[in-house]
Amino acid sequence: MISVNCAACKYLKKKCRFDCIFYPYFPSNNPERFACVHRIYGAKNIRKMLQQLPIHLRVEAAESLYYEAKCRIEDPVYGCGGIISQLHQQIHNAESQVAKVRAQIAFLNSNAHEMESNTNNLIQGHSNIGESQFQIR
Repeated sequence: MISVNCAACKYLKKKCRFDCIFYPYFPSNNPERFACVHRIYGAKNIRKMLQQLPIHLRVEAAESLYYEAKCRIEDPVYGCGGIISQLHQQIHNAESQVAKVRAQIAFLNSNAHEMESNTNNLIQGHSNIGESQFQIR
């Protein structure tokens, strides 16, 4: 049997085996990562979740578990939900700002068009006055 090390087995004070399910996802150089996930989910639950997934999805699952655990530790009430809520609020604020700017642009465009139309009418009126003066003489 080949001996390897992972943060999970170190944390759990177990001998890490070559077929350890935690080894690829919780390396020994980052022990806080497993400690964080273990604190929220527990080692047995993490093991079950990883074992139930196809191998190609386990890396992403371990990343998600870590991110969610980290968020839950930082914000025990809302966790990731709090971040998602903040992002939705930022999107809503940005959409409102875009709508306001579009309304201002439309208003300015209509004013510019109206001013252009008035200027053209004024210029045509002056040119007609000049023509009529020449015809009278």
